Amino acid sequence: MIVGAILTQNTAWANVSQVISNLKSKGLMTPEALYHLDEHHLAYLIRSTGYYNLKARRLKNFMEFLFKEYDGDLDRMFSEGMDILRNKLLSIKGIGRETADSILLYAGEIPTFVVDAYTKRIFSRHLLVSEEADYEEIRSLFMDNLPNDTQLFNEYHALLVQLGKTFCKKKPKCDECPIKGF
Repeated sequence: MIVGAILTQNTAWANVSQVISNLKSKGLMTPEALYHLDEHHLAYLIRSTGYYNLKARRLKNFMEFLFKEYDGDLDRMFSEGMDILRNKLLSIKGIGRETADSILLYAGEIPTFVVDAYTKRIFSRHLLVSEEADYEEIRSLFMDNLPNDTQLFNEYHALLVQLGKTFCKKKPKCDECPIKGF
């Protein structure tokens, strides 16, 4: 999940999924394997995700953090309090708010809401947030008004992604939208 959260930045999930499958088949989808893997070789292995040199550096930055702070132990990392861990993740070069929240929610099963471009587009078009709303403002809307529930946040985010991909595209299909009128 963590590798996927980092690699999916500006990339279609299909490309990331294939890369993850290839890394798994080579026995490289463990923290130890990724930590010890040469950055240039990692870049070569993930090239189909685009920006592969940058993403290889981001993966290595995360692995260096994981081993420096938690001796490579993901369970230990995820046992840290959400706010503390989120701030630590955000301090890693190349890990932004969406990636940090994706790591927390999907890999750590820690309740936090992931805001992506679909979420912002849908909520601003329905006038629930302004077009100028930033990530934290939108995230707070969910965090302050929904039960603090990992499964709920996961499902809600997945539904927003599906709605965004299907109806609330850059050129929207408002007449067909299942939430039109809300």
